[in-house]
Amino acid sequence: MIRQISVFVENEPGSMMRVTSALTDAHINIRAISTFDTPEFGIMRLVVDEPGRAKESLTSQGFVTRVNDVIGVELEDKKGNLNQMLKILADGEINVNYIYSFVIREGKAPVMIFHTDDFERAERVLRDADVKLIEEAEI
Repeated sequence: MIRQISVFVENEPGSMMRVTSALTDAHINIRAISTFDTPEFGIMRLVVDEPGRAKESLTSQGFVTRVNDVIGVELEDKKGNLNQMLKILADGEINVNYIYSFVIREGKAPVMIFHTDDFERAERVLRDADVKLIEEAEI
């Protein structure tokens, strides 16, 4: 299991940079990032090397944050691998709420990060299908 931090930001110039600056100042390494916006605000989802410290740092600077679990799956950069993983989950009747990837892993295969409502079952189904799960220490 991997811990992810979500940060709520205003839809205005520089808001995301203020988050990354706060993390840089706290010596937190960002491993993966995904963003989306609504008319009122944006949400940044980040996988960092120290999620607890990242939350403390951002919260102390007034950011609204949340830390939650996500699953990381190592997928070889090969045509159809993402589809195969999603098929395994669909066949196991596991919903994927959102998904994003990161590829900067110093010579290692890319990782898909996803959130689901049933982590235990998702991990079991993926392990049974010999899909490599990534733990937080491996990122």
